[in-house]
Amino acid sequence: MKFPVKLSKEPEGGYMVTFPDIPEAITCGESVEDALYRAKDALESAMDFYLDDKRPVPAPSKPKRGQHTVELPASVAAKVLLLNEMSSQKVRPSELARRLQVTPQQVNRLIDWKHTSKIDGIAAALKALGKTLEMRVA
Repeated sequence: MKFPVKLSKEPEGGYMVTFPDIPEAITCGESVEDALYRAKDALESAMDFYLDDKRPVPAPSKPKRGQHTVELPASVAAKVLLLNEMSSQKVRPSELARRLQVTPQQVNRLIDWKHTSKIDGIAAALKALGKTLEMRVA
């Protein structure tokens, strides 16, 4: 999940970074490199807003030619896909826990960005929702 960013040069120096698809993610840096480095943290932090509000995370739009992107770590991207599928099917963590025969706390950890989860657990949760997690090398 690579999200395009908008870099804006600030009048007082440095660069502001915004994400057209994730308006909650905003940061700045002294240089383009610094701003993009900080953008990764801003993007990951913005995921909390979606989790807390139980809203689906918008899919990244296609970047324009030459536009910088920031990629979510694979573990976070997998959790985004799970959370989005739960949202689209209107499945609560307690219902997913029942389907997986685990506790609701285990499901809550699966969708918590800050908690390390095994990819097998996320794949099993998606399977319980009728989906398959596919991975590929490009």
